[in-house]
Parts: sequence; C-alpha cells; structure tokens
Amino acid sequence: MTEEEDLSSSQHLLSEEQKHGGFVPPEGLCCVSVLSCLLLACSYVGSLYVWRSHLPRDHPTVIKRRFTSVLIVSGLSPLFVWVWREFTGVRTGPSFLALMGIRFEGLIPAIVLPLLLTMVLFLGPLMQLAMDCPWTFMDGIRVAFDPWFWSLCVSDMRWLRNQVVAPLTEELVFRACMLPMLVPCAGPSTAIFTCPLFFGVAHFHHVIELLRFRQGTLSGIFLSAVFQFSYTAVFGAYTAFIFIRTGHLMGPVLCHSFCNYMGFPAISAALDHPHRLSVLSCYLLGVLLFLLFLFPFTDPSFYGLPTPVCTLAPSPSAICRS
Repeated sequence: MTEEEDLSSSQHLLSEEQKHGGFVPPEGLCCVSVLSCLLLACSYVGSLYVWRSHLPRDHPTVIKRRFTSVLIVSGLSPLFVWVWREFTGVRTGPSFLALMGIRFEGLIPAIVLPLLLTMVLFLGPLMQLAMDCPWTFMDGIRVAFDPWFWSLCVSDMRWLRNQVVAPLTEELVFRACMLPMLVPCAGPSTAIFTCPLFFGVAHFHHVIELLRFRQGTLSGIFLSAVFQFSYTAVFGAYTAFIFIRTGHLMGPVLCHSFCNYMGFPAISAALDHPHRLSVLSCYLLGVLLFLLFLFPFTDPSFYGLPTPVCTLAPSPSAICRS
C-alpha cells in the first residue's frame, strides 16, 4: 500500500469513527472512571456529615448546614471530570459544559418532553390525587399563580431541599458528571445501569440516621434501605437514560423534582379507594403510555443529534439514535 493510500485509509477510518461518535478507549480507562465516580459519590455523601449535630435530618438548622456543604461539593464536581479528562487523555469534541448537559440547543423540548413523559407514568397517582383533593381545578390554577404560595414554599427548608437543592445537585453530580466518565469506558447502555449504582449506594446514608435516632426496628430499617436502594437505582437509570438521549441536565432535574413531590405511588391506598377501578385503570394506562412514548419523547433529533455525551461512546449505540 502506498503512503497516499495509507493516509486515505486512515482518514476514512477517522471520519467513520467521528461519524458514529466512537473512539478507542485508552488503556485503564474503566478503572480510572469507576474510581473517579466512587470518589465523587463519597465526597457528595461525606459533605452531609462534616457538621456535628444531634438533631434529625429534617431540622431546619441541619438542612441549612447541609445546603452549604453539598452546594460546595456540587460546584466543585466538574473539576473531577476535568481532572479525569486530563489524566486519561480522552479528548472531547463538544464543549465541557455541553458534555454535562448545560447548553441551549434543544432546551425547550428538554424542559417539556421528559417532564410530560414522567407525568404520564404517574397518571394513576395524579388521578388519585385529583379525586381526593378538595380543591377545584380553578382553585389549583389560582394557587399556582399566587406569589404568596411560592414565598411560603421557598421559606420551607424541607421544600427547598426536596424540590430544588437535592434534584439539582444530585443530577449534576450523579448524572452530568458521572456519565461523561462512564460512557467512554462502558458505552451508553451499560453506563445507564452502572451510574445508578453509585446513586443508590449514596442513599444508604439514611440508614445511619434511622439507626442513630432509633426510628424503627433493625429489620424494618434494613428492609427500608433495600427498598430505597432499589427504587433510587431504577429512578437513577431512568434519569440517566433521559440525560444520554436528550443531552440536557434540565430534564432529569425537573423529573427528579416532580418524583420527589409525588413520592412512591400509594398502591395500597389505590386498592382501597372508593373509585378503585378507575384509579387502577389509570395506573395501568399510565405505565402502558409511558412505555409507548419512552423513545419517541426522548428522540435525540429533538435535542440536537448526536447528543454531546453520545460522542464519547466507544462504538455506535441504539440508545444514541433516533
């Protein structure tokens, strides 16, 4: 083969590689990526315990202190990605912020569609809530646009934690920072199911507080921890899927906030509801519609194809395609 042919062949392979968003992972990349994610998760959880206190986690003083430490760690979390990139030598085409889902392209669909998809999944609980709510629809509209209502929410430390600070910081750390480090090593599909393991384990720290304040029996606390790990792992896989498909941080944050507000579906209450058949039908319909709309609502073509994190994939992935 002549030098010209060899150069042409190399250029062709490079263009195909760029076209599909793939590259050859550096040696030892997976080990460094997993350790980086583990260190980041430990830093996030550890920041919650730098304050010594004998008060429960829902006390306003504890919440305010934890806001300070967790916001500092979250603000520094992009440095983990930057150090990882410099250490491994992985070069990225999109900008650093775009890799973490902070960009303007496709922002409006990223705000609307994932949240709408999540609300479809919660069709049963939403119908149950609407049936049990004493307010009329117009009462709800008036409250939603009442500044006094929102000022009360903002002044409530628990509301701020559950609806704003926790969704924003957790999605930034456990999705926006971890997925760009995991995708080049494991690929998008595997990263979706690997990333939530760090997220689920990070929530085990609640067990410490339950044991510390003796809130339940040992077996009850253990079962609660297992359930919480399972639930947060499944939810983490869902928001990781949204992040990779949309390439935006905003969608996972809004979905996280909405799920925190709704909580785990009260299935036992649905079974005892006076309109049980209607409520359970909505539960089933919501799940079916969710599965039907999961890929169409997260179609990468709505958000700019390929999404930034997909350009780090070592090989073409169906998750990254329309």
